[in-house]
Amino acid sequence: MLYLAFLLCFLCSILITPIVKKLAFKIGATDQPNLRKVHQKIMPRLGGLAIYISFLLGLLIMRPDTPYHEHEAIMVGGGIILLTGVLDDIFDLSARVKLLLQISAALVVVLWGGVDVDFINLPFNGRIDFGILTIPISVLWIVGITNAINLIDGLDGLAAGVSSIALITITAMAVVMGNTYVVTMGIILIASTVGFLKYNFHPAKIFMGDSGALFLGYMISVLALLGFKNITVISFVVPIIILGVPISDTFFAIIRRLYNKNPLSAPDKSHLHHCILKLGYTHRETVLLIYAMSAMFGLAAFIFTMTTVWGSIIFITILLVAIELFVENIGLINKNYRPLLRIMGMLKNR
Repeated sequence: MLYLAFLLCFLCSILITPIVKKLAFKIGATDQPNLRKVHQKIMPRLGGLAIYISFLLGLLIMRPDTPYHEHEAIMVGGGIILLTGVLDDIFDLSARVKLLLQISAALVVVLWGGVDVDFINLPFNGRIDFGILTIPISVLWIVGITNAINLIDGLDGLAAGVSSIALITITAMAVVMGNTYVVTMGIILIASTVGFLKYNFHPAKIFMGDSGALFLGYMISVLALLGFKNITVISFVVPIIILGVPISDTFFAIIRRLYNKNPLSAPDKSHLHHCILKLGYTHRETVLLIYAMSAMFGLAAFIFTMTTVWGSIIFITILLVAIELFVENIGLINKNYRPLLRIMGMLKNR
């Protein structure tokens, strides 16, 4: 039955996307080119609507097995997020309005659905209870990942591909852990997104827009919470590794703006994909390279789960050093920001 749902969602997404494309032009849900954007012509957005409709078809077929209030809360929150994205694709909502709606969707899932992280088991029989911080931490995770996926949506097929790779990793881990709800939701989302990718990969015929990026980010954050809640601190790092590309890009965007003394909300043309393009890679090569990075983070997450506590600490240290060296080499923060490379150069010259 799961294979049938995957096939139908995939085909539905392929068939519905051209209709959504026409609708986007008709209602003015288009993306105008400017100095900050890579595309050179008016493009239809609203592609997330095709992903969402295909996703709903999969739910009608599969009817995932989970507590009713939990699933209902996830769907209501998803509806709020999709509506936020659709309105933004048409009217360009302010950042404040979008953030308030995202927080509302997250609160629905956390307060009504009970999808949260209220404690973490530490190594050596320790434990951290979040207590009153449970709600803000859970909401911060959902809103943060939602926006992280949105921030990397800067090249044809980039956000859709990275989201698909993250969903494949989360779903594969859910299979190992026997979490059938996450497996079902993950497979339906993967099929819907990959079907849309046929029209979104370079050269794109339609953008997913905020309707797609926000919805996928929201669902990924929620499924990650469901798959890795109330477990060891080592395992809690797993979803962070899986989402290494969007989380790193968002984190270093914040550091970059602080380092350059720019407002945190100020848009720029220095995200990961921009930096790789500046190195001379083509549009398609840049997207495929970031796909490869996402896949490597997914593989790293699997390897991480098999290590001991000390092995995990060493693994994370090496991973963080590798990320920092990569960031300094491509100038993700600033061309003059090279602290680790300078230290290595000093040690080499001794």
